[in-house]
Amino acid sequence: MSHDLLAQPLVLPRGPAWPNRFMLAPLTNQQSQADGTLGDDEYNWLVKRAEGGFGMVMTAAAHVQRVGQGFVGQIGIFGDEHIPGLTRLADGIRKHGAVSSVQLHHAGYRSDKAVVPHPVAPSDHAESGARGLSTDEVERLRDDFIAAARRAEKAGFDGVEVHGAHGYILAAFLSPDFNLREDRYGGSAENRARLVLEIIDGIRSTCGPQFQVGLRVSPERFGQRLMEIRELIRRVLAEGKLDYVDLSLWDVRKAPNDAEGAGRDLIDWFMDLPRGDTRVCAAGKIMSAEDCAWVLDKGCDFVAIGRAAILRHDFPRRVLADPAYVSPALPVTEQHLLDEALSPTFVHYMKNWKGFVGDPAQSPA
Repeated sequence: MSHDLLAQPLVLPRGPAWPNRFMLAPLTNQQSQADGTLGDDEYNWLVKRAEGGFGMVMTAAAHVQRVGQGFVGQIGIFGDEHIPGLTRLADGIRKHGAVSSVQLHHAGYRSDKAVVPHPVAPSDHAESGARGLSTDEVERLRDDFIAAARRAEKAGFDGVEVHGAHGYILAAFLSPDFNLREDRYGGSAENRARLVLEIIDGIRSTCGPQFQVGLRVSPERFGQRLMEIRELIRRVLAEGKLDYVDLSLWDVRKAPNDAEGAGRDLIDWFMDLPRGDTRVCAAGKIMSAEDCAWVLDKGCDFVAIGRAAILRHDFPRRVLADPAYVSPALPVTEQHLLDEALSPTFVHYMKNWKGFVGDPAQSPA
């Protein structure tokens, strides 16, 4: 039953319905220009996934401030100079029938020193050398997220996703380990969530009524507290200002790391929250048709596909055609990835993923 549901359109509270239940997860690929303008290789990678049947195609993390750049070759959305490239990309995705989104991002203390020698964070962070932001700078950060959403809308994207996961700056604000502030953006869990909530409110009030807005969170690692993230998601679902929540779980089948969550799968801590019309998805090692159906059986409305989308640009079509479909075994060859519209730059980056790219003799047929 859930396998059949994967092919069904997904209606969200706002904006266009997605043609199916597959979302391309935001994936670092290092294929744009040093100034953040769209590179041809990044365009080709993303449009190929729209062509391959993803109902919604999301960009890689796009930094909303120059100081928020996380990695070399990152696509940017911090200036109007990025709008022409983003417009081209939105048009290319739309041409193949997919809905489009830009992931709004600021790397915070996790910025690569090669691109941001002096990173910023919620509070001073000795290990990375990041400097804590002033209250005025936090407000500017909020406004820059909102301005980036307006640029995405102007460029023709159907929506944005606010990146509040993986230890980047918004996740760091949520964490009591990294957020040691004493102003209204620190201290209690409610204060630590204030920046994320103000960004959502600002985007919703500034962009058009049909503009889709999502939020990505990770309930573990990088100083997160499972029950605090659960409460944040309960709140945003109840308020109804989001169109979807994107749960980055590392592995959708895992048990919680937090002892407080023992006795339930990590995903289950979010499936029982009242969601109204807001949609919920999960990401993390979804590599087969069976995995996709399992996630929907758990209660998600759609699936976010990362590694499997790198391995096959047409993962959705393969899954829908074959309930027994499984992604190619790892490692795969460089040529396999080049044939799937990864550039040599992206392939080189994938070599940093242990066991992903290997000897030709080890490649799948």
